[in-house]
This record gives sequence, structure tokens and C-alpha cells, in this order.
Amino acid sequence: MDDFKFYKDIEDNPTFIKCLDFAIRMVHLFEFLRDQKSENVMSKQILRSGTSIGANYSEALGAESKEDFIHKCSIALKEGNETKFWLMLLHRTHYLSDVEYQSLINDCQEIRNILGSTVKTTKKIRK
Repeated sequence: MDDFKFYKDIEDNPTFIKCLDFAIRMVHLFEFLRDQKSENVMSKQILRSGTSIGANYSEALGAESKEDFIHKCSIALKEGNETKFWLMLLHRTHYLSDVEYQSLINDCQEIRNILGSTVKTTKKIRK
């Protein structure tokens, strides 16, 4: 694992912070959907997938091997893909305004891009 740039404190890792901040936004979105829109199905799904991105990335940072790191980052990326789906569905069913949607989808896409690049780069390093 010498090829990886690990941070002594996980809070110094910019990708981790992006994932954490996004997870916080997902908690607030869940509360908004539940309390103000009386939506209880999609809100739980997006809470699970949106917070799981950071949880899986956090696990990746403690990976035991490059393969484990790739696997955990790939799971985080899949959770990002699922979160994108739920955001699109919430927007198209009018639970999210255009402004709310654009802000959330942009953050989600940024994280997905980072994770996708991380997986791709790490696979190249592995070879």
C-alpha cells in the first residue's frame, strides 16, 4: 500500500470531507422529505445510499490491500450511482425543486467522478 497517499488524520483527506459533507446533506434532505413533504419511502432509500458513500470510502482508507481499497471504493461508487437515481426520481416526482436538485446532483456527480478516477488510477498502479 506504499503507493497510496494516506492521511494521518482522516479529516485531512479532502475526498473524505466531501463524502462527509454530502452525507450531512443527505440527513438534512431526509428530514426535509419526511417532515415537510411527508415522504417516507424514497427518503429512507436516499438516506441509506447517500450516507453509505462516505461510510464505504472511510472503510477504503483503512484497506488491508490495494484490492480491498479498490473494492471498497467501487462499493462507494455504486452507492453514488444509486444516490443519483434517487435524486433524479425525487426531482422528476417534484419532491425537489430545480435549484435543490442541481445543487445535490452536482455534489453527487463530483464525488462519483472522484471515486471513479480513484478506482481507475488504483487499478493501473496495481498492474
